[in-house]
Amino acid sequence: MSAPVTVVTGANSGIGRATAIHLAANGHRVIGTVRSTAKAEKLLSMSADAGVSIELVELDVADGDSVRDGFAEILSLTGQINNLVNNAGVGGNGVVEETSPKQFLDVMNVDLCGAVRCSQAVLPGMRARGSGAIVNITSVAGCFGAIAQAPYVASKWALEGVSEELALEVAPFGIRVAIVEPGVTKSAIFAKNTDAPNESGAYDVQYGRMFGFYAAGIRQATPAEEVAEVILHAIETDQPQLRYAVSWASEGIIAGKAQMGPNDWADLGAIPDDAGYAARFRELFGVDISPE
Repeated sequence: MSAPVTVVTGANSGIGRATAIHLAANGHRVIGTVRSTAKAEKLLSMSADAGVSIELVELDVADGDSVRDGFAEILSLTGQINNLVNNAGVGGNGVVEETSPKQFLDVMNVDLCGAVRCSQAVLPGMRARGSGAIVNITSVAGCFGAIAQAPYVASKWALEGVSEELALEVAPFGIRVAIVEPGVTKSAIFAKNTDAPNESGAYDVQYGRMFGFYAAGIRQATPAEEVAEVILHAIETDQPQLRYAVSWASEGIIAGKAQMGPNDWADLGAIPDDAGYAARFRELFGVDISPE
């Protein structure tokens, strides 16, 4: 029996790189998509150290022509695609008042539309075979209104909804859809995501609380390999589920949010001092975001 062919988008770093290597180590033929193969030295070095091979294809999920051409190349190499891991994504900070529609759309184009483009490229083949798995990597920020990250929150909430709809639509064809919701995971995305475009100066507290959350998370960040293990499980398990919470803060926030009263969320935001905010956050979600 030939190895299942699995495409991992955004394979050059973080969760994508860990997933590509982990799947290859567990018998998958992995095609990793990257925007530039010339910048994939670390991925290739780490895969060699792990004793596995990752095949690379250049592809930009934000560009429809690039996705079409990239998947055509993949299919010419492999003949079929059994699994797709939609991992490629970008962050996006900003409060709603000061985030332009263009900023929302730019992040949406990668995080939501990129996953849609790639899914559309593999679904005809999966339907024809009556099997396949699509794993969409969202975020805990797709499950609660993460403060001062309006573009990112919007894109990940949207991907959650589209994934849920897709799961209903393709279940009759034997295709599995899974949503993986990481909390804070060791990844280069956080070093790149330091913008605080506080044009009015009115939102110092909100940006401070956002950075405080991530500062606490980075101190306790989950290795990307743990997310990779969940992704492998989501593809291969005989008892699939739609959603998988993983990494620091994800399970606590998702469970706590489901138990909140009708105005607990706004009341949390209205707490004037950061110490009180952190204390209430811990009460609600079991997550300590206090400074060291």
